[in-house]
Amino acid sequence: MDSKKLLVLVINDMVIFPNNEVRLEYDNVYDYQMIEIVDKITDNYMLLVNPIDIDNDESLDITSLPNYGVLGKLKLKMNIPNGKTRIIIEGIKRVEILNYISEGKHYSANFKEIEIPTSDEDESYINLLIKSLERYIDKVPYIGNAIMNQLADINNLSDLCDLIASFLTIDYNHKKIYITTISPIKRCKLLIQAMNEEIKLAELEKKIDTEIEKELNDAQKEYFLREKIKMIQKELGEANSKDEEIVFLKKKCAKLKCNSKIKEKIYHEINRYETIHSNSPEVGMIRDYLDWMLNLPWGIYTKDNDDLNKVKAILDNSHYALEEIKERIIEYLAVKQNTNNLRSPIICLVGPPGVGKTSLAISIAKSLNRKTAKISVGGINDEAEIIGHRRTYIGANPGRIIQAIRKAGTSNPVFIIDEIDKMTKDIKGDPASSLLEVLDPEQNNKFSDHYIEEEFDLSKVLFIATANYIEQIPYELKDRLEIINISSYTEYEKLDIAKNHLIPKELEEHGLTSLQVQITDEAIMTMIRNYTKEAGVRELERVIATLLRKIVKKVLLEKNYSFYNIGENDLEDFLGKKKYLYLENSNKSEVGIVNGMAYTIFGGDILPVEATLYKGKGNLTLTGSLGEVMQESCQIALSYIKSNQKEFNIKSELLSTNDIHIHVPEGAVNKDGPSAGITIATALISLLTNKTVDKNISMTGEITLRGRVLAIGGLKEKVIGAHRAGIKKIFIPTENEKDLEEIALDIKKDIEFILVSNYQEIYEKLFK
Repeated sequence: MDSKKLLVLVINDMVIFPNNEVRLEYDNVYDYQMIEIVDKITDNYMLLVNPIDIDNDESLDITSLPNYGVLGKLKLKMNIPNGKTRIIIEGIKRVEILNYISEGKHYSANFKEIEIPTSDEDESYINLLIKSLERYIDKVPYIGNAIMNQLADINNLSDLCDLIASFLTIDYNHKKIYITTISPIKRCKLLIQAMNEEIKLAELEKKIDTEIEKELNDAQKEYFLREKIKMIQKELGEANSKDEEIVFLKKKCAKLKCNSKIKEKIYHEINRYETIHSNSPEVGMIRDYLDWMLNLPWGIYTKDNDDLNKVKAILDNSHYALEEIKERIIEYLAVKQNTNNLRSPIICLVGPPGVGKTSLAISIAKSLNRKTAKISVGGINDEAEIIGHRRTYIGANPGRIIQAIRKAGTSNPVFIIDEIDKMTKDIKGDPASSLLEVLDPEQNNKFSDHYIEEEFDLSKVLFIATANYIEQIPYELKDRLEIINISSYTEYEKLDIAKNHLIPKELEEHGLTSLQVQITDEAIMTMIRNYTKEAGVRELERVIATLLRKIVKKVLLEKNYSFYNIGENDLEDFLGKKKYLYLENSNKSEVGIVNGMAYTIFGGDILPVEATLYKGKGNLTLTGSLGEVMQESCQIALSYIKSNQKEFNIKSELLSTNDIHIHVPEGAVNKDGPSAGITIATALISLLTNKTVDKNISMTGEITLRGRVLAIGGLKEKVIGAHRAGIKKIFIPTENEKDLEEIALDIKKDIEFILVSNYQEIYEKLFK
């Protein structure tokens, strides 16, 4: 070969050493053309080089090609049926590249042969390399002794190094360094270093394998025994179904609509469950955890009813009045439709028992076409009841929130939290604080139950809490709630509810029809007034049920199939004597008796205040289970009268030579609150001036030592109770004028309201 210019074959993934043959296959058009040129023009010789820093020849340029390469010879070229070209290339010797020349799609280069340096130390390095190779073959299991036979006739250090290098499993980058290293001694050192590193790795692997084998001996023995048991059970038809269960769990996990992090956690637990010993105490814990995780409604939502008119119709059919809450739900849906991205409100319905708070929440769920989830937190004192127990505890379970969500089967139910005002706090924790994460719209999209340990999105849940007393709701919760007050029903509202809802419902439940039984309006009103005492209609429903039971018994025992038209005078035959006689509390006007107004758990009622005097030293006696605030109201009223006795035409000796006794009937019932101030003052003035106050007059308001009349709460309920008792005129604080808007027109038309800001105004109306 006379020419010093040859085509260049750039090889990316391997190194061809001198005195070494390599078989290659090509299907790249560029490589194919270059092989054709080599075959036809240059006597099958070429230059073999490896690019310095690139991994593919698409970005190849002259600057990425090395200064040294290998002279190679194409010994065989054969086209095979799959469209590829198979070649055999032999490495001849190292050469120095003088310069590269770009020739279209390939390169050629000028080169010169290299004189390989020799040294007196070559023999020593040959012996050292052979010993290292023998040690390497002994330690590294995937290198055989066949290489030693090929080394027997080689006494040249350079050729020996190249042959050994072609057998070693050195990585590609190290081989590129090796092929461009000219000195045989440096190449020998590189090989010895590489072999020593491989020996260390092999020894470490062997050590690890020995330790693992030692640790796994017992486990493998147990495994083989268990496999034998499985085979025996299979032959006996008693095969363990755990494998099938694992497959089922994995399929169920794959179908979940949760994020990848949660799926990864579930798969991890499934793998633990698969590998753990069946007698391990953890088996049951892991299986329970998987059951919870796989059955939670991850990403499952029901579609809201977008027909606002239909929603309103459902709410109107299920509940009479309650316009504020109905309007709030319609507003929520309207804005949600308009934006398609609205956080659910956290609503709290506050009102006395029986007014329909819980049933209204259920009706809201029905109107929205959502599922219902319900829990009661009354009396809960353990925060784990809300946010779950840690999985490390025996018998651990998720909290009530997650339990109810799973039962609902959807991630956006209407979630009812009953009796939120009756939670307690003790050494076990503060459940109210645990509810903060649930009821705070800013953070409930990442609610974390201690048992589940993963975040669950509650932001689409419509929470509706219920409470009897707003004052008892913890402040931190109240701040996150949208409070809607549901007051007592009026008698007329109860009448309408009974006619349109309760009676039809109870008739159906008792197997009767309106063709068999009818109840007059007068009879219903009597049941409301004299057989029930409540703010809602729960007791009224029970009374109606009692009446219908009596009729059913009469029909079946006496075979009396006649039509029953129940009037007011028929009630005693079915329900017995009247239980509550409201009007007897003020059946006549007397000195020292004035009707006050009270707000109780049953709604509103009148509260007669009695005062009398007898010989004494000016002492004040209070009876009737009065609370501290009411006792103070009595003292304030008396002090106010004493300081203004001349204006009220009261003789001073009456106050100094007599003791005064104030009593509020029904002494077994605790009474408290500031709103009886003006009633007590009026009763005392009536007593001390010997003037009566009309039995049809009632009043409510707090009094100060200067005679100011201050605002009170619960006016609507108090007025409803007074109207039921037949009151015709009511004195109320001027500041409560705004509350009159909440009172129904059918009550307003029967009662005269007198607004007062100072007690003198009451005195002038009643005693002058």
